[in-house]
Amino acid sequence: MPVADDIAIGSLREGAIRALSAADLGDKVAITQAVGRRWFERRLGLHSPGDPGLPSRPGRPVKPDLVSPRTVKRRSVHTEAGRIALIHALAHIELNAIDLALDIVARFTTERVPRSFFDGWMTVAMEEAKHFGLLSDRLESLGSHYGALPAHGGLWQAVEVTAHDLGARLAIVPLILEARGLDVTPSLLEKLEATGDGETAAILTIIYNDEKKHVAIGAKWFRFLCAREGRNPADRFQELVRQCFRGDVKPPFNDRARAEAGLTPTFYRALSPLSS
Repeated sequence: MPVADDIAIGSLREGAIRALSAADLGDKVAITQAVGRRWFERRLGLHSPGDPGLPSRPGRPVKPDLVSPRTVKRRSVHTEAGRIALIHALAHIELNAIDLALDIVARFTTERVPRSFFDGWMTVAMEEAKHFGLLSDRLESLGSHYGALPAHGGLWQAVEVTAHDLGARLAIVPLILEARGLDVTPSLLEKLEATGDGETAAILTIIYNDEKKHVAIGAKWFRFLCAREGRNPADRFQELVRQCFRGDVKPPFNDRARAEAGLTPTFYRALSPLSS
């Protein structure tokens, strides 16, 4: 990644914005990893007056075509075409996850939080970049590539509706969107292993284990904010989800994995339409 390493970056915020804005996905991944390395080597400050402005949307290549989530076909793991479609959809999620983590870093560098907050979210960004690379390579090995199929653009809505409030961002991105990955991945792994696709299953196992850490980072800092404000974390979480999340919070829930990450049922069970 020599190109990314050679870029002059004056602050963590500038580096995160550069990665967020990159339309070339190879550059996005490389810049993310380079900025993360410099940050962990303590070669960057948080922000500076010369930082560029946050983009309204992340940089993207021309493809894939973005369509409504309702028009994306269901994906079966029982055919190679179905597995390619599934991997493509997962790669799209991981690409958005890179940008969601970068946006948390860039948008909230002036927030009154410890430096370790940004350690956590740069770890997330770097791991999401790793996941995107693994899935992209898997698509290539199957004769396809990221961008070959349509994808939906709904995930960026989480940024738009939580741009005003770090607590809301933590509630929606790690504690709703990433936690959902903990719910659905185990059954998906079973299906992939049953079809003999051990290569894709191995990638999903890496993603699943990293997602537990990401949810834990979100839960840790959400609780930190609630403690500072004298709020009950579960009550505040439910309030923010009702205000900012348009979808349903519905079972099945992977209660064990969620609890291991610090997200206990008292947070989310009351939000389920089946709880009444």
